[in-house]
Amino acid sequence: MTDAGESTTFNKAGIVAAPERAAQLRREFSAWLGTHFTLDAVKASDIVLAVNEALANAAEFAYSNAKEPGVMHVRADYDTEAETLTVVVADEGAWRIGDTDHKNPARGRGIPLMHALTDRAVIDATASGTEVRLQWHNVSRSVPSELR
Repeated sequence: MTDAGESTTFNKAGIVAAPERAAQLRREFSAWLGTHFTLDAVKASDIVLAVNEALANAAEFAYSNAKEPGVMHVRADYDTEAETLTVVVADEGAWRIGDTDHKNPARGRGIPLMHALTDRAVIDATASGTEVRLQWHNVSRSVPSELR
């Protein structure tokens, strides 16, 4: 277990699940990632793209049958001891089983992409919503400028 002092966290809860808000969260997360971790350009891009896919899915699909827009949450936690970054994107909507757009060959690639870009990706769909847990190992935390 990691002390709170060793934990680096990004947390945004109750954000309206809309494409423009997902894009804003992606930008905020990317900026947070860049200031807290030492990552090469490829790994940083992989992390941001996987998180973006989870956010985009929550914004596009979780509340597609709802009368009112729902919310999504994103939380990233860093385990210093294990050098592991875990990002959870969650919604309170409904999972659409087998409801994909097979007419458009450009659709349906988000979940396989998340699996390809992470060390571990788990999707847990329940009656109360969907949680996407993305994980990367061997992530190095940046050294604060005052310690350099």
